[in-house]
Amino acid sequence: MSEQLRRDMECEGLLECFHGLKELDKECFRALVEADEPLTVDEIADAVDRERSTAYRAVQRLLQTGFIEKEQINYDQGGYYHVYAPTDPSQIADDMQRMLNDWYAKMGQLIQEFENKYEQSEGAAPTAES
Repeated sequence: MSEQLRRDMECEGLLECFHGLKELDKECFRALVEADEPLTVDEIADAVDRERSTAYRAVQRLLQTGFIEKEQINYDQGGYYHVYAPTDPSQIADDMQRMLNDWYAKMGQLIQEFENKYEQSEGAAPTAES
């Protein structure tokens, strides 16, 4: 396996780990990253060879996690449609760093609570000599 492919897989593992993204979500994200311009849901569906409704659900998950952004394009004669593009990678990285910091702080708190709980229990437990 090439070093670049291994690194790409690790990066995509981050997407799954932090946000629980599915394989299709990652494929849709990849299609948007590789596109020269924002894409419609129909274009994303074509790129990943899936039904429009299936691609739409993946796009909604990507929007929810902040990995992509939606822009409204207005027709001159009225009406509109949406296109999607990847969010700036530095913003995504900042969000993941924030999530990691929050998780780390929460785990530290839980560890402290564990220690406090069982330290108190240890002091109150009868000894074999009593």
